[in-house]
Amino acid sequence: MAAPANISVTAIDGMPLFACGMSVGGEIVAALDRSGEALRGGDVVIVAQKIVSKAAGATARLENVTATPRARDLAAATGREPEMAQLILDESSEILRATPAAIIARHCTGHVLANAGIDASNVEGGALLLWPADPDQSAREIRAELHRLTGVAPAVVIADSMGRAWRIGTVGTAIGCAGLTVLDDRRGRDEDLFGRTLQATILAVADSVASVAVLAMGEGAEGTPAALVRGIEQWVTAEDGPGAAGGLRPVEQDMFR
Repeated sequence: MAAPANISVTAIDGMPLFACGMSVGGEIVAALDRSGEALRGGDVVIVAQKIVSKAAGATARLENVTATPRARDLAAATGREPEMAQLILDESSEILRATPAAIIARHCTGHVLANAGIDASNVEGGALLLWPADPDQSAREIRAELHRLTGVAPAVVIADSMGRAWRIGTVGTAIGCAGLTVLDDRRGRDEDLFGRTLQATILAVADSVASVAVLAMGEGAEGTPAALVRGIEQWVTAEDGPGAAGGLRPVEQDMFR
């Protein structure tokens, strides 16, 4: 499969502050309409996890959390509030590392990240934001809503910024996906410049698209929690597909345990 000739990434301006019950797909379409833009076949819409969680009401407040003895032990070892430690435990299937710098957890969805994705940035009123219960299902629902409203079914990727082992800083990562090839396995299929068959190349398509889109969307007060990506229609699919979960390395293949 040849590489795309041109890829464009455009932040979608004019999005509102989200609250529980709002339609992510509806607000994306309204913002595009105001800008004079319309969805096309082969488009990819990147959506920040935060607005998906806000629309779903996936929030928590520490004053409503009761810490267990296990949470108090985790808090003492990491310098956190016991209630925050409890939330991390509640959102996780496993704690992999616990230090004052970060608690590395395997989220209930299978993704591994710091503090189980719990975040307070860009959240009003002192609430804490949790991940959607099923980010892949959320992506499918947003895609269906966009299709219903416009007649076009773009691929949808829900992105969050996540750290990486052995590297400093965060990159946009696909945590939910519908209608986009998550992994493009080129092993045994394509050749390099010198005719050698590729043996190890698996392109992380959804993560790559999420990472470049997050650069356009911003991480602070930009107020652009969605972006439109064009030029990668070769990876857009009619079917929703297995979702971002299909890109997770199986636990039994973990080389760092």
